[in-house]
Amino acid sequence: MKASRWRMKLFTGNANPALAQEIAEYLGIPMGDAKVSHFSDGEISVAIGESVRGVDVFVVQPTCTPVNENLMELLIMIDAFRRASAARINAVIPYYGYARQDRKTRARDPITAKLVSNLIVEAGAERVVAVDLHATQIQGFYDIPVDHLPGVATIAEHFKGKGLGKNAVILSPDVGGVTRARDLAEKLGAPLAIVDKRRPAPNVSEVMNVIGDVEDKAVIIVDDIIDTAGTICAASRVMLEKGAREVYACCTHPVMSGPAIQRLAEAPIKEIVVTNTIPTPADKKLPNMTVLSIAPLVGEAIVRIHEDLSVSKLFEA
Repeated sequence: MKASRWRMKLFTGNANPALAQEIAEYLGIPMGDAKVSHFSDGEISVAIGESVRGVDVFVVQPTCTPVNENLMELLIMIDAFRRASAARINAVIPYYGYARQDRKTRARDPITAKLVSNLIVEAGAERVVAVDLHATQIQGFYDIPVDHLPGVATIAEHFKGKGLGKNAVILSPDVGGVTRARDLAEKLGAPLAIVDKRRPAPNVSEVMNVIGDVEDKAVIIVDDIIDTAGTICAASRVMLEKGAREVYACCTHPVMSGPAIQRLAEAPIKEIVVTNTIPTPADKKLPNMTVLSIAPLVGEAIVRIHEDLSVSKLFEA
């Protein structure tokens, strides 16, 4: 399916221009002319180099590290398009920063994910497209349409080609990720296992026990984010202690902050599968790491949004 391109334009900031270019190639359109730079005092400068009057504008900008810089770029670009009389502004946010601050866990905590949603709407966005939100309830923070794209389908296609067959087991590293793990398990026709995890402090995890049979199995650990990698690495070691034959790890968003790379390099993981919602620089690309592109997924969603077709049809079995 190809879009009616004459009224659609695609733009990007500096967060992940490589992904935006892949999406443009999938759509068969050139990247829009926009220059995002800085004034001498450090303020962000946005210059749109072509008319967007009456155009369906899609802005591709994950709010990954540096999160505040990339978020401000997104907001300023949206404002620029609104003031330039774009017909509709769609914020395409493959990785949604601040998504883990979605509720109060202690007294006087902010709910920053809600604040970010308010900023995006106030700037002028009329639709948001996101991939694997850490907390799906973030969709309800918006009073505009939100299209939530699951990255599991892209990851599932990769593992289908590995011929793991009936020896595969899908492992959720915590109870909160069971829905995601079940989705992958259904796509691969594999059973499900769960890690009962305790987190005594932020970014510190302790694996307690495993629910499910992993003995002599190829275990695929799936999560939405690999941040400091403590959860994934601890789970991989426990899997081998429980008799697993080999361990794979996969996620949609490779944040990989702090000690993540060292931990992953030392972990007994055969292959680490991630997507390019966040750019993976060369110094974070391990020999056993595979980066999958979500450009076809996002590109097809953009086509359907532009043509007023159902996006959910993409994910129906």
